[in-house]
Amino acid sequence: MSAFASDPSLDDIRDAAGHDTEVDVAVHLHDGTVRLLILWTQEILLNADDADQVAQALQRAAGQARRITATRGQGRSTST
Repeated sequence: MSAFASDPSLDDIRDAAGHDTEVDVAVHLHDGTVRLLILWTQEILLNADDADQVAQALQRAAGQARRITATRGQGRSTST
């Protein structure tokens, strides 16, 4: 089982040039880091609508990552 949770709204996002390149945005469920992955190449060309979807996915991932790290921080002792 992966510790990363991918954003399912990006399943249909493909390279605008037709190279079948894919993009994935995922949050690490244990440490709250955000992963942006471009599959099958080093770059991806997106049309404007797909770029908006990727940006929104990154914003959702950032919010989820903040919640994960805030929850982890609450479990820590504040005494020195």
